Amino acid sequence: MDLFMEGTDWPKALSPLIEKYKGERHPLQYENIYQLLVMVVLSAQDSDAHINKIAPAFFKKYPDMNALAKANTAGLMEYLAEVRFHGNKIAWLQDIADTIKEDKNIPTTMKELVALKGVGRKSANVIMREAGKKAEGILVDLHVVRVAPRLGIAKGKDATKIEKEMMAVLPQDMWGEVGMAISFLGRDTCRPSNPKHSECIMNKHCEFYQEQTKK
Repeated sequence: MDLFMEGTDWPKALSPLIEKYKGERHPLQYENIYQLLVMVVLSAQDSDAHINKIAPAFFKKYPDMNALAKANTAGLMEYLAEVRFHGNKIAWLQDIADTIKEDKNIPTTMKELVALKGVGRKSANVIMREAGKKAEGILVDLHVVRVAPRLGIAKGKDATKIEKEMMAVLPQDMWGEVGMAISFLGRDTCRPSNPKHSECIMNKHCEFYQEQTKK
């Protein structure tokens, strides 16, 4: 880490950002934990907006884990054919449904969630946050992978390493909200191209912005 990163009090610097987005729901438009679990699996390498679009018809047909457990591949394909990598995802959902069987059995701990097919740390962190559980990690989606290194709180493009670096400099009571807050910052302000530096709540702490202003 460079001197800029080492000199930043990240818990203090990120507090206004967390306050801005605290408690705001994930962009996936779910109604319960079953729907959220299915949607986070489907949204991998696809867009939240696309999954929100196809979800209502899917959940009308398969309203709970019990119904999903009884589904066959052809039936699921009818509703999920437009989802990216739908073949793998259908197999994962079938495995999850066979394992869990009923909504009441859906786990909400990191260890149990990542044991499910198609559920990695990012998805597990999303589910635990939305379920109001104590965070065991920090959500690192594609927006956080872009924004965290720009801010200077982490380096590189590896989500696992970024999560570890952020966990190392932030207290656990911030973990549950900070990832989603940075993700919303990436969606709203810190765009891939032409980020809105002047509107950014983090600009005075942002390494990328400081470098841009020196040019």
